[in-house]
Amino acid sequence: MTDDRYAPGARVRTVHHDPPHHTRLPRYARGKRGTVIEPEGRAPLADVRAQGRDDWPVEQVYAVRFAARDLWGEGEHHVVLDLFESYLEDDQP
Repeated sequence: MTDDRYAPGARVRTVHHDPPHHTRLPRYARGKRGTVIEPEGRAPLADVRAQGRDDWPVEQVYAVRFAARDLWGEGEHHVVLDLFESYLEDDQP
């Protein structure tokens, strides 16, 4: 049994936001659909840590695969990004 929110193969969508501070969620991947490949362990949330705060939460990081066509409108390959759990939400069909 695992405490991970997303299992390998889960369809997710990245949050679509433009925070006024650093984020590790690339702009080109915001609001895009992908598939979780695997959980990669827990790490301090870089967004909070980069602000010089010491109250950063520790979150699960997931390897998420995106079709290049979904990110840039073209390409037959895939892109894998390591994304914090708070960047992800369930993909609603």
